[in-house]
This record gives sequence, C-alpha cells and structure tokens, in this order.
Amino acid sequence: MRDELQKITVVVPTYNERDNLPKLVAELAALAMPNLHILVVDDNSPDGTGDVADKLALESEPALGVLHRTAKDGLGRAYIAGMQRALDEGADIVIQMDADLSHPSSAIPAMVTALDNPDVAVVLGSRYVPGGSVAGDWGLYRKALSAWANFYVGAILRMRVKDATAGFKAWRAESLRRIEIGTIASNGYSFQVEMNYRTIRRGMKIVEVPIRFSDRALGKSKMSIKVQLESAMVPWKLRFGRNRIK
Repeated sequence: MRDELQKITVVVPTYNERDNLPKLVAELAALAMPNLHILVVDDNSPDGTGDVADKLALESEPALGVLHRTAKDGLGRAYIAGMQRALDEGADIVIQMDADLSHPSSAIPAMVTALDNPDVAVVLGSRYVPGGSVAGDWGLYRKALSAWANFYVGAILRMRVKDATAGFKAWRAESLRRIEIGTIASNGYSFQVEMNYRTIRRGMKIVEVPIRFSDRALGKSKMSIKVQLESAMVPWKLRFGRNRIK
C-alpha cells in the first residue's frame, strides 16, 4: 500500500485565471488528502492571478506555494518549471492539473490510488476509456478535432494510449526523473505527447482512469493556431527527427 505520508504536489500553471484559481483551490482542499500541496506556476498574468495566488498562499489549507515566472513562454515550459520545483521540494507524487476547472478534482484520489501498483509510472485522467466523457456542450467540430488528434498521435507514434493528449496526470517522482523532464523539447500542448512517448520508450507503464472533462468555467482558451500547428508536427519529430527518442 502507498505510504500516506508521501508528499503529493499538484502543479497548476496559470495565465489569466484569477476567477478560476480560488475555486480550484477550494475543490482541492475539500479532498482532505493527507500531505497534499499545491504549486501555482504563474506566467506574469496581467489580470493579477499571481497576486491572487500569493493571497491564497497566506490563507490556504492545504499548503500552497507560488512560482512566479517573468514571461509567458508556453504551457509546456510552465509545467516543466513547476514539476522541477516540486521534485526539488521533495514531492513523491506530482499531479499535472489545469487551472480552468476542466479537470475534475474528485478524480485525484483514484489516480493516486492507481499508483499503488509499483509497475505504474503515470496515471492519465482519460476522456476516452470506458466511463470517460467530454463536456456535453462541446460542439461536433471540437469533439471531432479531439478524437482526430488522439488517432493521429497514436497512428504515428504507435502508442497504445486512448487519450494521448490528456493534460491531467499523476506521476511518480522517479518516473519524471527517468524521462528527464528538463530536456523535454516540445511546448504548448504537444509536450504532453512527448512525455507519454518518453515514458513508453523507457519501458514504463501508463494507466488511464476515466474522467469527465468539462469545458473551462471562465476565461478564454489558450489553444491558438500556432499551438495546433506545433502539436501536429511534434509526433513526426519524435519518431523521425534527428534527436528522436531511442
């Protein structure tokens, strides 16, 4: 069984999420999980999200830390900076979670429990395994785009992962070290694919647990055309590029 004293750090990148962040922190606090910590990684949000995070850090239970970055240089870079900080601060389990309330906090206990199996390196909160689903208000185009992206990645990289682009994950600390997160080259949403690919190429196991993925509560999506183009190119670079993963 998992040691209940293991440190669990939830890494939450933010950019203009001042309205969503307090709600997410309240959801995580309601889990009442022992030794749960939150690390907010704010990319100098012009809406004052960083100030909101600093205030929450003074009054929050569970413990909350804030990593202030001076520039917005992509979701991948923010997540990696946060995960490296979490490892440096002694986290045993690191959870990736977006701040927009699209990832259900209620799934975290099941994701952490799945790591009781010592053969499991990372647990994905998956939309596309039995029991998983996406928001009912997603339009046909968005559903088709998400399904196509997962088929596209799987076909190129031959990963047997239903939700290869998932951004809600629970990692063993040693798994993050083994995939050398500091050397991840991809940015935007495609870094999720590169992390999964490295995990599989290093012979480690990925497990998926079902979640219901909701649309963001407030604010605007960061999925730009530039991010979509990068995400389309990354699988080819991983498989056939000069620095492809062996």
